[in-house]
Amino acid sequence: MLDQITATRYVTPLREGGSLPGVLEADDLGTYVVKFRGAGQGRRVLVAEIICAELARRLGFLTPELKVIDLDPQLGAREPDEEIQDLLTASAGHNLAVDFLPGALGFDPLAWEPDAAFASRLLWFDALIHNVDRSWRNPNLLVWHGDVWLIDHGAALWFHHNWPTADPQRGYDASDHVLAPFATELAAADADLSALITRELLDEVVGLVPGEWLDGEPGFTEASAVRQAYTDHLLARAQGARAWVPDLTASPPAARRQESTIGGFWRATRGGQ
Repeated sequence: MLDQITATRYVTPLREGGSLPGVLEADDLGTYVVKFRGAGQGRRVLVAEIICAELARRLGFLTPELKVIDLDPQLGAREPDEEIQDLLTASAGHNLAVDFLPGALGFDPLAWEPDAAFASRLLWFDALIHNVDRSWRNPNLLVWHGDVWLIDHGAALWFHHNWPTADPQRGYDASDHVLAPFATELAAADADLSALITRELLDEVVGLVPGEWLDGEPGFTEASAVRQAYTDHLLARAQGARAWVPDLTASPPAARRQESTIGGFWRATRGGQ
């Protein structure tokens, strides 16, 4: 299980996302971005956050530390926004805390060109977890102390919103991925990272999800069955047929876009240089 903490102060809402996360302080003296189980997108988003972020960490990517935070809805009693009060009331109990990275900057693909190995590994990972939210419009990457950190994986693993449609070999559309123009070593990334995906690793990661967030999942009798379904799906994807791995060479516009992409926009803003 993830470490557990208790919220001590609601600081401010973050209104960039539709789920209205908030910045909270906790009894370990830390400051966290908290994602609430009572938000409209529901607890599956928190499940995806844990599985994907912790899997990414074990594959060598940087992700902020996650903890389970216990929330007393009275913390928001003085918040003038009724929507926030309702959200905190609906989220009483355990929620997800993401370590706040003070001074972190949003990743700007126009200011930093990633190397091919990093770009390829990240695109492969996003394809593995069905992450549809790493576009150039919203990279969900932060730059902190000179390193790139992965955040916000709630939109990944979207098959769990309708388990009967889950397909481990479903293709991944990389045409909108922020690093697609630089991901020229996908074959090497596939070979390296797929070898690291084992049942033991996936069981470890999925085991970090609180059972209460898995109980009552439609089509499953108990939380352990849901955990196994996540493990089975990701293992079949990583170790099975490679139809889902993007083939950027087969679709040059996805990998070498011009004025509508990073490289083209970079040139356009510099007078074609």
